[in-house]
Amino acid sequence: MNTAVFVNTYAYSVTYVADNILMSLKEIIRESGLNPETLTNDWSILQRGISAWLESRHLKRVVLEVYSPQTAALVGRWDFDVSYGTQGDGTMWLNTEDVRYHILKAGCWPSTCDYQIIVSNEPGRPEVPGWGPAVFRSTEGLVRQSIGTTIDGSGITAGAAYWRQA
Repeated sequence: MNTAVFVNTYAYSVTYVADNILMSLKEIIRESGLNPETLTNDWSILQRGISAWLESRHLKRVVLEVYSPQTAALVGRWDFDVSYGTQGDGTMWLNTEDVRYHILKAGCWPSTCDYQIIVSNEPGRPEVPGWGPAVFRSTEGLVRQSIGTTIDGSGITAGAAYWRQA
């Protein structure tokens, strides 16, 4: 008698990458001097959207925008750029030390700042309840610093970058 087992590793990759993008955002927010309450209150909506678009391969980028509530001007930003189809050795990993180092390098934002999570998707993405259209703030006057791959989900990776004052 023969037995066959099929494991959908892509589903594990989706969960792993979505969870670690959100955990990284929480760490960035907290360690940069902001209150993570908004993120934690919206966690299930964020998780649902990021996971759905990773699953459908429509998610291109997850962005944390930090802005002044008085002027609505961008103060800082973190990007997680998603890539699909990468072939690794089957391991999944998160480079928390590199993220922590660059949080310290980027510095703290004033505690009066506010933030939002915005995503960029490929056309044709599925609709997800709780998500709607958004416009990115201008990055004029900021410089993008790439960190490289920080999350490897064995088939899905996310590279991080942050924006700082020029």
